[in-house]
Amino acid sequence: MDGLLKMINKKVLIYLISFFFIFNQVCFGIENKILLKIENEIISTIDIINESKYLITLNKSIQNLDEAEIFELSKKSIIREKIKKIEILKSFKNPKIPDEFLEQILRNVYQTLKINDLNSFKEYLKSNSIDYEFVKDKIQTEALWNELILAKYSSKIKVDLDKVKQLVIKNSKKISKSYLLSEISFEISNTKELDSYFDEIKKVIMEKGFNNAALTYSTSKTSSFGGQLDWIEEDSLNVNLKNILSKMKKNEFTSPITVPGGFLILKIDNIKEIKKDKNIDQEVKKIIDIKKNNQLNQFSKMYFNKVKKNVQINEL
Repeated sequence: MDGLLKMINKKVLIYLISFFFIFNQVCFGIENKILLKIENEIISTIDIINESKYLITLNKSIQNLDEAEIFELSKKSIIREKIKKIEILKSFKNPKIPDEFLEQILRNVYQTLKINDLNSFKEYLKSNSIDYEFVKDKIQTEALWNELILAKYSSKIKVDLDKVKQLVIKNSKKISKSYLLSEISFEISNTKELDSYFDEIKKVIMEKGFNNAALTYSTSKTSSFGGQLDWIEEDSLNVNLKNILSKMKKNEFTSPITVPGGFLILKIDNIKEIKKDKNIDQEVKKIIDIKKNNQLNQFSKMYFNKVKKNVQINEL
């Protein structure tokens, strides 16, 4: 395990995890019973209720959904986690992330929630009836999953350093755009159904907002945060995405864009212009990290779909 950790770029790993954990209470008048069995793992109604409390505590917009939608969202979330845990146990003999590394990830989580320190975060969780160790375990699962993806696919990541550097130098004195984006990432088994599926998503976007549509339809780890991404500079985008976004205005969203492993819908939440007078080496590193993270996210989705096909899920 220590050998693997030394191979891993921790900043990349933290970046991969951050969006996942950006998610008071919801009560369901349901008796506790076993609903699902995934291999040897079981999921009960209490598990799903606890998951819904957790998701709502870290993303208040989930409360805009009705109880049935929250229940279904929570069930999907916990199924994903159980599948990841099963694969992690198959891959690592002693799956554990060092506490100091988990603390770095936790810091990213509570700072995104505008909370300044760990003690305040613990109090916030306690006030919403969420156990800190419960959250810590979830973060460790996601950290181990991303470590697994890095170990399997880091050698396949391709970024042309010279090309990135030339682009940064070329645009170093230009004023360029930066986009604040949200995403909906999804897969469909039959591409002939893409138009009707997109119409269904559009209807939810128009009626309930893009964030709620992401909660319902997106398979990305950002779904629990309503699909919200960070600011992304146009130079870090591929040519296709750059061309598409350059023709759009604030609050507009794209049609489905074909990406490895499925389709992507992007919404522009905000646009700002930035003067490219930054340190060249820092700018190059920043763009390379973003491109690596994008590729690793695609590998993560593809590998999860592969693993899921081989996992037996039984509804009881």
